Amino acid sequence: MSVKEFLKHHYRHFNAASLIDAAEGYVHLLSSGGRMFLTMGGAMSTAELGLSLAEMIRQDKVHAITCTGANLEEDVFNLVAHDFYERVPNYRDLTPEDEQKLLDRHMNRVTDTCIPEMEAMRRIEAVVLKEWMRADQAGEHFFPHQFMYRILLSGELKNSYQIDPKNSWLLAAAEKNLPMFVPGWEDSTLGNMYAGHCISGDVKNVHTVRTGIEYMMELAEFYTRETAKTPLGFFQIAGGIAGDFPICVVPMLHQDLQRDHVPLWAYFCQISDSTTSYGSYSGAVPNEKITWGKLGAETPKYIIESDATIVAPLIFAYVLGW
Repeated sequence: MSVKEFLKHHYRHFNAASLIDAAEGYVHLLSSGGRMFLTMGGAMSTAELGLSLAEMIRQDKVHAITCTGANLEEDVFNLVAHDFYERVPNYRDLTPEDEQKLLDRHMNRVTDTCIPEMEAMRRIEAVVLKEWMRADQAGEHFFPHQFMYRILLSGELKNSYQIDPKNSWLLAAAEKNLPMFVPGWEDSTLGNMYAGHCISGDVKNVHTVRTGIEYMMELAEFYTRETAKTPLGFFQIAGGIAGDFPICVVPMLHQDLQRDHVPLWAYFCQISDSTTSYGSYSGAVPNEKITWGKLGAETPKYIIESDATIVAPLIFAYVLGW
């Protein structure tokens, strides 16, 4: 039995049924000529979502991505330092003293997974710093994801790969030059490092790395151009800035630029373990977005209240026909 057959047979009610509905809606959008915009919060790269997301990108099932700075960099950290990662299955039982011991070993914990600072973060910092300084000295300006694309496509890291490169979603995106938007990049590890190098003077012009407002301007032009040709869906993994930033482009286009002809998002799905609550963006039901001009009353809407590390690979498998 294929994964898709298993899901269709067993996933019949509640969140399981929502998963099937969302997956079939995804397939319908693509088969009718639409395209999909994926947003990724949380720590999906450290959860190795690239095992399924990379193939979604290669098979043109994902056509643009918004992600946090952490997800951007952590896929590359995993690519070059996977063998040095450590899993802590009993992480719920760790004492403050245990956590201090991990810090003393430069092992930064994300739930049950520890990222090795020296082998991952500092190794990538050394490589990307050369690109930042080269661009700075040449008076060039690039977005954070463009720097990462340049590094990956240059082959400079190839001898350091510790996983099969086909499982790196960012490498798959770089090879397709996939449109990407990384709001709030400055709060990531590399964003912090960049700020430090600007303060120390290694990088003279802070605008060598383009960020937030310019990303929104790029997104506005991308959305206007793409939706003039085909419907564009919105597939949201987790909440926070990765989801809120891109979905806001529609009301901005309508209300601030008076581009009334620009269509709304053609599909919406959110996977989140944030339960419906008062004042929470991540916990807001999709219909609330109608009042903000982000979605329409007729937009197909799905919400799956579950762990994205479990749900997203299953939906991807369904869409891929695995």
